Amino acid sequence: MIYSAMAFAWIGAIVYNATLVFLTCAMIDGVCYVMLFVNDAGRLVYFFWHFIAFYVIILLIFGICYWRILLLVRRQAKIMSGHATAGLNPSQNSLNQIQTNVIKTVVLVSGFYAVMWLPNHISNLIMVLSRNPNEFLISGYYVTLFLAFVYICANPFIYATKFDPVKEILLRMIPCKTTIVANSG
Repeated sequence: MIYSAMAFAWIGAIVYNATLVFLTCAMIDGVCYVMLFVNDAGRLVYFFWHFIAFYVIILLIFGICYWRILLLVRRQAKIMSGHATAGLNPSQNSLNQIQTNVIKTVVLVSGFYAVMWLPNHISNLIMVLSRNPNEFLISGYYVTLFLAFVYICANPFIYATKFDPVKEILLRMIPCKTTIVANSG
């Protein structure tokens, strides 16, 4: 399942971007222009579709998926509390800690995504609304794109530091060679 999700992410992105570039590029006087639309309505429709698909829906997916994980942890906590004899047992404390980690992770990941990607979408809107974007607008777009890429690079580290199951899986993925030192005594 993980490999098919990885393949879908790569193939889907390549197909999406290749289609967009082929449909909206043109060579005019020896210069290649990308994102040329027939009219302003096409640009606005594209912007709003892109904003909803790659910002709003992603935040909704974060919320739905983390909510489901939190419900599973709470259900497990109820089951474990039913088996407890008196007070909180060690497994109940562990489940409460997992629940707290899930809540912290969802707030951090979702908030970080929202903060780092929103400037890029605002910059895209300004570029779409502007007839002839100047160098300042184009430079601003690249700065906001850099912020979005910072999120992409930081995301695995957030999961590795905040979510113990991910940390364990990542540690298992790192190949580690151990050498045996013979005692020459």
